[in-house]
Amino acid sequence: MLTRALIVVLAILNLGVALWWMLRGEPAPAPPPPTTGVAQLQLLPASASAPTGAAIASTPAAALDDVTPAPVPPPPAAAPAQAPTQAPTAESPAATAVAPAPVAAPPAPVAAPPAPVAQAPAPVPAAPAQCVSLGPFTDRAAAQAAQAKAGGTLRGARLREVADAGATRYRVVLPAAASREDAQATVKRIVAAGLSDYYIIANGEETNAIALGQYRNREGAERRMAALSAAGFNARLIASGGDGSAQWWLDATLAPPADASAARQRSGAAQQRSLDCARVR
Repeated sequence: MLTRALIVVLAILNLGVALWWMLRGEPAPAPPPPTTGVAQLQLLPASASAPTGAAIASTPAAALDDVTPAPVPPPPAAAPAQAPTQAPTAESPAATAVAPAPVAAPPAPVAAPPAPVAQAPAPVPAAPAQCVSLGPFTDRAAAQAAQAKAGGTLRGARLREVADAGATRYRVVLPAAASREDAQATVKRIVAAGLSDYYIIANGEETNAIALGQYRNREGAERRMAALSAAGFNARLIASGGDGSAQWWLDATLAPPADASAARQRSGAAQQRSLDCARVR
């Protein structure tokens, strides 16, 4: 009885194996070899319960096995070579990358500011000289006495005689030339010097003389003579209309800080007149 039961069981098993062999289909292809450095998924058994969300969040590495091989540490870098003396070119960019940075030179010491140089004060221009004519005096002795009284208020004083004190007009004249042509040549020189108011005397005792102006006061005539003298002409002053009496005047330069009024009071002169200093020198 037991034997027949075993035979039936074996027959059923053989039949089952035959059916499985016929129905199993094509064998599944073998999985590709794992890629190096990529994590692989592993299926959990069906009977294993699915992990809860908290377990998955707390242990994320439990479901995946990282089979990435540990990175191999690179060999120690060799000591950088000394920077080349010539500038790196486009063919060697690495040389430029590893060239040591230039060491900044220490800052140059700041020079101390130069000491201020004392400057001499600018010279104050001297005030222009003032000259005066004091008088009139009746004779030379009176003029000399007045000069002594003036003392230090005057310097470079000289006495001047006016031949005809009562003259009513004064003429400035150049001496007569030897001929008309010579007089005309002198006139050309006068014009070239920038002077005017002249004419050649055509007759009389002063024929070919050159008249250079007639004045009612002596000061105007003397200024005209000074201008002619500066231009190189030796003119003379002719007074007319007087009584022939002479007067003396004291011409001098005022010594600072004296003024013309103070000099006149000290000298005892009755009048004071401004004077061109060129006539005193």
